[in-house]
Amino acid sequence: MALTVKAVAELAGISVRTLHHYDEIGLLKPAGQSAAGYRLYSREDLERLQQILFFRELGFSLKEIAAILESPGFDRRQVLLAHREALLQRKARIERLIATVDRTLAAMEREDAPMDTREEMKELFDGFDPGEYEEEARQRWGGSREFRESAERTRKYTRQGWQRIAAEAGEIYGNIARLMDRDPGDPAVQEWVGRWHEHISKWYYDCSLEVFRGLGEMYVQDERFTRNIDKTKPGLARFLRDAMQIYCDRREGK
Repeated sequence: MALTVKAVAELAGISVRTLHHYDEIGLLKPAGQSAAGYRLYSREDLERLQQILFFRELGFSLKEIAAILESPGFDRRQVLLAHREALLQRKARIERLIATVDRTLAAMEREDAPMDTREEMKELFDGFDPGEYEEEARQRWGGSREFRESAERTRKYTRQGWQRIAAEAGEIYGNIARLMDRDPGDPAVQEWVGRWHEHISKWYYDCSLEVFRGLGEMYVQDERFTRNIDKTKPGLARFLRDAMQIYCDRREGK
């Protein structure tokens, strides 16, 4: 078997220039030459090229590779066995990387999928499950624009979306709770109540002042909401209700 430099380059996946360089430095000199003067590589040359490329892949310099191949103790079988072991290790590493990518993709798909389990909702909202009151809300406000709009919006939210909603709500509750030593009408308190109004309109439905006022009352009249809001700080539900009433009065010009 005799192959031209171009054929060997294509077979090994390296450039013709690389083979010329190996020839010039004496690392891989082709066994023959055609009548036209072209380099011709034998089967033994290809085996030596395989060994060169193996050691290059392991990070050895060309000078080091030449010393190894010319060593009297060089054992081609042992080199092939070492090559095989290195390939198996690489295969295992690639398989671990693929498994990691698969897990990441699966997690991303879960993030992008609508979140429809009660347990996931309770996990995000610290034990409070908005879906627990869905049927009750349907009976009380099922015909209202707000209920229909909220149902349509929230049906599409992914876990990532609900995480943003929960984080934003927690931030607003936390900042209002830190201001409970002030009057509910204090400008700083009212600024965060305004943020709460915007939060509801952005994520659930276009919240009118009338509905916003009614929500504030529900926070203290329904012990389930009171208990959930007061997890941030005892008394927060009532303080928030009072601040929301002031917020609505001022915007209605009362």
